[in-house]
Amino acid sequence: MNEKTIFSELPEEIKAKLQELNIITPTKVQEQIIPQILECKNIVFQSETGTGKTFAYLLPILKKIMELPVPQNPSDIFVKALICAPTFELASQINQAAKSISSIKTALFIGGAPVKRQIETLKEKPEIVIGTPARLVELIRLKKLKVSKAMFAVFDEADRLVKKELMDELKALKEVLPEKIQYIACTATVDNSTKKFFKDSSLEIMPEEDVLKRNISHWAIYAENRDKIETLRKFINAENPGKALIFTSRSDQVENIYSKLKFKKIDCMALHAKTDKQERKAAIDKFRSGKAKILVTSDLSARGLDIQNITHVIQMDLPSDQDFFVHRSGRTARAGKTGINIVIGDEYEMNQYALLEKKLGIKVYPKEIRDGKVCEPIL
Repeated sequence: MNEKTIFSELPEEIKAKLQELNIITPTKVQEQIIPQILECKNIVFQSETGTGKTFAYLLPILKKIMELPVPQNPSDIFVKALICAPTFELASQINQAAKSISSIKTALFIGGAPVKRQIETLKEKPEIVIGTPARLVELIRLKKLKVSKAMFAVFDEADRLVKKELMDELKALKEVLPEKIQYIACTATVDNSTKKFFKDSSLEIMPEEDVLKRNISHWAIYAENRDKIETLRKFINAENPGKALIFTSRSDQVENIYSKLKFKKIDCMALHAKTDKQERKAAIDKFRSGKAKILVTSDLSARGLDIQNITHVIQMDLPSDQDFFVHRSGRTARAGKTGINIVIGDEYEMNQYALLEKKLGIKVYPKEIRDGKVCEPIL
């Protein structure tokens, strides 16, 4: 299948929705994976952050569901796809992604929300259910979520799902799924645990696209710790980012950065571990829609936060874990777009950034804010 064929063979409704989202050409992972899913293969695929993994499995699943005969009797409508994600945020984003390209009814089931309300939602006959493993297992065991006729089981961020803290729930979910269901798993990194759990699935490792090097410009802005938030304020006023995601490692700093920006009349939203689920959803929805251009967050959103058109990622500290740096940076330049990653750091962090520059093979450009503009430093 060539690029044109992959999207041209989709149902008209999906094609129209993709056009509205300005998604015209399949990404490499979509080009490679969509045909294999349509051929009913059990598959685990690895592809870098921001390469379009979610649509790589959603598009063929939706196509197959939409091509089925429409039941005349509502009682004949059944759950056709079950999508499992490790976190509330990711499950919610997958739900949003499915709704953005199809009118197929979906439902979101996550822990922490009232079970009774979710059972009521099942009475609306969703065809795609998305949720965290423990809640999905609970609803199946209560015989409220019936999956005996389900065609697809998807495991997003499979590397996190197979970690020790979720493994028991994942095994329990696999045990209650029908034997002939098609397994689809995706991740940015396939490890041995992932291979072992999905040993009966074919493995597809996508070539690295070097998104971090090719599509992201990396900037460094020096600031002493006490001056960082004021430097951030000056940067926002100078750069006027289209959509900026601001990261800090410490949850308590999220509120501090947020309140100081608000005091300076900069419109922004905040998201951290103590934010309750409704506030968290409201913040993400407002940021996603563009009603809020700036979202301040801790590292809970560094993975799985798939929001289109983030132009700038601003890191208010340099995480000790290289993976966090990569996942933070990868929130911009998604699906072939370009973006800017900025670290605002003190002398120690600038030295660490220089080491990371060599290790990751990226090019970091020093910047400073002068006369209300982002400029090259004066040597």
